[in-house]
Amino acid sequence: MYAVAVTRDFIGRHYLVGGDWGRENHLNAHRYRVEVQLEGPALDQHGFLVDIVAIQDAMQGLVDRYGDTTLNDLPEFANLNPSIEHFARIFCEAVVRQIDSANLSALTVKMGEDDDAWASYRMELE
Repeated sequence: MYAVAVTRDFIGRHYLVGGDWGRENHLNAHRYRVEVQLEGPALDQHGFLVDIVAIQDAMQGLVDRYGDTTLNDLPEFANLNPSIEHFARIFCEAVVRQIDSANLSALTVKMGEDDDAWASYRMELE
């Protein structure tokens, strides 16, 4: 199984809802580090699983969307606590819509919040 990954950093804001999480209940910023890892059993005719530039382009569009933004204000977070678990899934679903998945069997997004916490979401592809 082949794997290729790309990582990006950005600053985003959120506040948690539905519980008592102290300062996290108030608008605050985090440095997010997102890693997108794609897996598949075969390479294309050029020796690529997926063109890294295509991954970078997809990620940059999402970083532009989420960077310097309050996640709670975005429609994809409506009725959700903007946890890193939800964020990892939302980011994963957005990437898979933008990448040619012909050679892919899985896509994993690892979403880090500051330097001490992360969550991931793995999507199996048909």
